Amino acid sequence: MGWNTQEYKEKGGSAMTEGLLWKVREMKPLVHHITNNVTVGDCASITLSMGGLPVMAYAAEEVGQMAAAAGALVLNIGTLSLPQVEAMLIAGKTANELGIPVVLDPVGVGATDLRTRSAERILAEVKLAVLKGNKAEISILAGAGGKIRGVESVGEYENMERVARSLALRENCVVAVTGREDLVTDGRRVALVANGHPLMGAVVGTGCMAASVIGCFCGIEKDAFSACVDALAAFGLAGEIAARAPHIKGPGTFKAALFDAAAGLSQQQLDEGRKTRVLS
Repeated sequence: MGWNTQEYKEKGGSAMTEGLLWKVREMKPLVHHITNNVTVGDCASITLSMGGLPVMAYAAEEVGQMAAAAGALVLNIGTLSLPQVEAMLIAGKTANELGIPVVLDPVGVGATDLRTRSAERILAEVKLAVLKGNKAEISILAGAGGKIRGVESVGEYENMERVARSLALRENCVVAVTGREDLVTDGRRVALVANGHPLMGAVVGTGCMAASVIGCFCGIEKDAFSACVDALAAFGLAGEIAARAPHIKGPGTFKAALFDAAAGLSQQQLDEGRKTRVLS
């Protein structure tokens, strides 16, 4: 994350697509969230800041109808309950029937049996557009093992490109592995996204917010791979811009600045400041 844009381009960086941020703001996709209660407000705020329209609906009696009206559905198992899983399945299946993209953030999978079983059930019953997680979460779901402490990835992980490719092919979806440098793959194509700032890791909920931004971009772009790469670049660049604000003193002031930077981010800034490169 410490590279500047010119250095990254010299190492093979390139733009993936043009105009997706502008398109999000023009189309204002409705992003239906069934997410965790720790970060629900932050997910709503970052969705709105990026140009989408957030809605948080959890009741099984209404999630199908809400999902049907949305441009994308974001599922997050961060604060899990069995009724919530059932609601996720109802919403996910409705979205599948209507061709609405589904993004899953398997927060803390592997930490408990309930989380692991729930994530595996969603994978089995709902067709995903994007599966986004940290290295441990993706490795565990791929069957390669991993260690998670609470919701944080622990340890070093080798061969993440191979593991992520394998999982993407198995689930027929885009897999996004977030970290110091994000890795995105659909099993055939692989891209790296180096935008971001260390302060993003000091704020609770930036991982959840990243899934919301991915939902915004998937809501207006059929190619989930390109949508995911652009979303992570936009979110990471907003973090870089926020960190440069003169009033930043730590995580608290940075968090507020992150929403401001996301709201003020222009398509031109994204085109010029993105640090993405395609490996294959």
